[in-house]
Amino acid sequence: MPRSTRVAEARVRPPVGRASPAGRPADGTVPGVLGVVKPSVVIAALAAALLAGCGSGDSTVAKTPANTSPAAAPPQAPVAESPASSSPPADPCAVDLAAPAIAQAVSELPRDPRSGQPWSPEPLAGNYNTCADISAVIVKANTNSEHPGTRAVLFHRGEFLAQSVPDTYGFSGIDLAQCTPDTVALRNASGIPGIAGVVKFHWNGTGVEIVGNTTR
Repeated sequence: MPRSTRVAEARVRPPVGRASPAGRPADGTVPGVLGVVKPSVVIAALAAALLAGCGSGDSTVAKTPANTSPAAAPPQAPVAESPASSSPPADPCAVDLAAPAIAQAVSELPRDPRSGQPWSPEPLAGNYNTCADISAVIVKANTNSEHPGTRAVLFHRGEFLAQSVPDTYGFSGIDLAQCTPDTVALRNASGIPGIAGVVKFHWNGTGVEIVGNTTR
């Protein structure tokens, strides 16, 4: 290259380290034009935005709703049904020598005229029931005698007949074969071995009467 040419270029080229012509910055950028943003700056800005979003109250993270419905009750165990009773109902007209009415009636009796003792509330025999017009029980004096006094106690439909009845002392048994719903047959020892009398007491609708007696 001719020397005159190199001298001309040297005059035109600005000196190194000095400000560029027309006020251009030393880093080569043009005033009014944004420079190229570095990738590291972009990443840092995105990270800061994400952190700010996570800390805000309007989080976009899905939340599992709380279960507000009541817990289901456990299944109830089936109740076992008790088997039906195979025994028939009690017969209200059955003979009942343990009925409280018997003990109550015996407690109201006058004492045994022979011993002066009260009567035992435990019947020796009888057909007491609450359905018959007349029924009876046999009781003995509450003594240690070998041959205690005995008597009959009469009832009408289970109620003690305390008044207006024939004498019932001395009867020691009951003949069930000759009894009916309105008649009771009582045995009276005659004192002769092998011979006993049977006396029938009948309910006539208003009271008790003797209707017959036999000896055998």
